[in-house]
Amino acid sequence: MAAFGIRFFLCNIFICVITGIFLMVKRVLKNHLTGRMQFNLWFLLAGLLAVPFLPVRPIGLLQFFLRLGKWPGTGPAKAETALKAAGNMNISGVAKQIDDFTLSVSSGISSILGLILCVIWLTGVFAMLLFLIKSNKQLSLLRKSALPLQNKTIRILYGSCLKELKIKKNIPIYSTAFLKSPILAGLFRPCIYLPIHLISNFYDNVEGHKEMPDGCFHASQIRYMLLHELQHYRHKDALAGSLMNLISVLYWFNPLVWYALKEMKNDREIACDASVLKLLNKNDYEDYGNTLINFAEKTSLTPFPFTAGISGSMKQMQKRILHISSYQKPSFRKKLKGMAAFCVIAIIFWGLAPILSTYGADQSHYKWNVSPERISLMDLSAYFSEYEGSFVLYNLRDDIWHIYDMEHATLRTSPESTYKIYDALFGLEEGVIAPNDSFIAWNGVNYPFEAWNGEQDLYSAMPSSVNWYFQEIEERLGISAVRNYIQKIGYGNESIHPGVSSFWMQSSLKISPVEQVELLTDLYNNRFGFDPENINAVKDSICLFSSEDMAFYGKTGTGRIDDQDVNGWFVGFVETHDNTCFFAANIQNDTNADGSTAARITKSVLSELNIWK
Repeated sequence: MAAFGIRFFLCNIFICVITGIFLMVKRVLKNHLTGRMQFNLWFLLAGLLAVPFLPVRPIGLLQFFLRLGKWPGTGPAKAETALKAAGNMNISGVAKQIDDFTLSVSSGISSILGLILCVIWLTGVFAMLLFLIKSNKQLSLLRKSALPLQNKTIRILYGSCLKELKIKKNIPIYSTAFLKSPILAGLFRPCIYLPIHLISNFYDNVEGHKEMPDGCFHASQIRYMLLHELQHYRHKDALAGSLMNLISVLYWFNPLVWYALKEMKNDREIACDASVLKLLNKNDYEDYGNTLINFAEKTSLTPFPFTAGISGSMKQMQKRILHISSYQKPSFRKKLKGMAAFCVIAIIFWGLAPILSTYGADQSHYKWNVSPERISLMDLSAYFSEYEGSFVLYNLRDDIWHIYDMEHATLRTSPESTYKIYDALFGLEEGVIAPNDSFIAWNGVNYPFEAWNGEQDLYSAMPSSVNWYFQEIEERLGISAVRNYIQKIGYGNESIHPGVSSFWMQSSLKISPVEQVELLTDLYNNRFGFDPENINAVKDSICLFSSEDMAFYGKTGTGRIDDQDVNGWFVGFVETHDNTCFFAANIQNDTNADGSTAARITKSVLSELNIWK
């Protein structure tokens, strides 16, 4: 909940920028788009506003093409080649010591701030819901007080309007004394409500407006109003109104979103005006505009957020009159421009969607799709004793998963230093480092671990888990490249807020043990389509033991919060001539849950399974 509060707050900064640009683009395109298309563009922004609450991260445009462009890897190197000594990393017949160095992070301020933001947001949402409930009760009272329309002439006129618009559904029409302007209300059972003053001032004995008494409405004016309300029905504007209400509830605190909703409502009325004007003769445009002017003097905004009507503020009326005065039936070219603009903005928003994702719904578990026949459950509770966690093993030859604690096997948590496997791979792919030239000079900062205080290359930084080395790789890569690579390989929840250097340490990036094993399998088979030399360099950097018959690869990770080890990882694989087994162990506790302990548990389990001695 606290994490969502912070992410949602950060998302709204981007939303303000995107909304501002969207409003400017709409203004530039104003004279090139039809009224209906200008309104339809708002649904693209509404879709983007829904992204922070989606249960999954949307696939962005770049990510789509990256995944589309994946090609089968070259496959695992032959076991005989892979088991050869790898320079200074592989000491034949001797297992390398596992150094599990990590730094402590603070949980206090960010968690409290996130919780406060979430409570404030939920309080506002509750208040907005109360307002909508109150408005809905008022609308219910109006429905109860309304009577079926009795005026025979207007009923005949209404029937002709239904036929003109080819609406076959029976849409009841009522009269009420509690309205100043006509409205269409009801999402599933739409009804039209006319104010009694409109009916009582109906003047059907005069053909010309000049002879009509002040304050009266002619049959043609009533027709315009009825056509307007029926156009709201035809274009499902009640559904659009419900969408706008939902957005106003979720984004009650964002003034730019509120302004956008106000403009969207105005464009809805302009689009509806345009739909009516398409039915009229050109000579009737002025009469329609005059109806709005005369009607605006006698009406006010409807108090019901669930309805659609002809009324609006004077400023909105001015915009609508200007639109009517300059209206021309849209040409094919103008419609084509509108479709092109819609497609371009849709593509841009598609590309921006992943930036706004917070995994607002259940994001803590990986949605794993694997046949139950391929899963063998294990009881390793004796090994885990005081720890919560899971052990996952995938046997490549038999295509079988061996799992302890299925619930935790798909539970996502911070990857800690196990992420450095892929961080190194990204650096190699971009040429930041090279297999034979991975040297990075020490920055001179004194760290609490002696192994960190000196010049490093990939083969020294990986076993000692040197944070500054991998943070330097990320700095040189840049946040955009890091994000693209994480999305390309599908690393966990793919979230790298608040930025480089910390997102994998008890922060936004999360991954489950099952996903760790799947990624290791993809790495081993090079399903990423990366340079095989780079794949082998990464494998060499995590090689802990190598002999003629077997090679053992692994990387630890420890999450330390307020100087307490709370999250321990050990991931890797054991390779023989005829098989490879991939594993991931994760342990969690209030204290003493570190990567070294996870590694000891893993070795014991592998020994019991006769995979490692």
